[in-house]
Amino acid sequence: MRLLLIAFAFPIALAAQGMTHAPGMSHDHGATAKPSAPATAAPTAATQTGQATFAAIAEIVRILEADPTTDWSKVSIEALRQHLIDMDDLTMRASVKTEEIAGGAAFTVTGTGRVRDAIRRMAKEHGQMMGSAEGVRWVTAEIPEGAKVTVTSTTPGDAKRVARIRGLGFLGLMTVGEHHTVHHLGVARGTMMH
Repeated sequence: MRLLLIAFAFPIALAAQGMTHAPGMSHDHGATAKPSAPATAAPTAATQTGQATFAAIAEIVRILEADPTTDWSKVSIEALRQHLIDMDDLTMRASVKTEEIAGGAAFTVTGTGRVRDAIRRMAKEHGQMMGSAEGVRWVTAEIPEGAKVTVTSTTPGDAKRVARIRGLGFLGLMTVGEHHTVHHLGVARGTMMH
């Protein structure tokens, strides 16, 4: 029985030797794995740039780098980073209470400190960008802990539109519209406010 265990453990131990780390060593995340057998197909390239905020910034940097008209004296990746922090605070740390009202819903969005400030900025900015293009009226009012956002259908008798507002809820409505990437690029270029 011992010989059988040794026979199975020996190849595993040998394979593990190539995967041990000495103190101070780290993984080279940019390295491409080498196949053990001759490869007949091209190696697969990595496509993820890491954490979501990092990936969003990397995407904007690629666009700026590819555009010969980029005015680098106005570019502020830090402003974009601050906006993305606001997005994270709003999405992950804000509390939302929903009340159904005629034609839509009212959302009381609250937090403290930085989260409260992010709520105010994001709710106001998004409402201004949405306008009535999505078939909704968006009204933002500041409250001591954040903002009260009232969203109603431009056609309040349309039960499907009203149900959509209620179904999406505050965070779902925050994602609506094709302006997010344009806004991120504008913030980075210094042509839009954070």
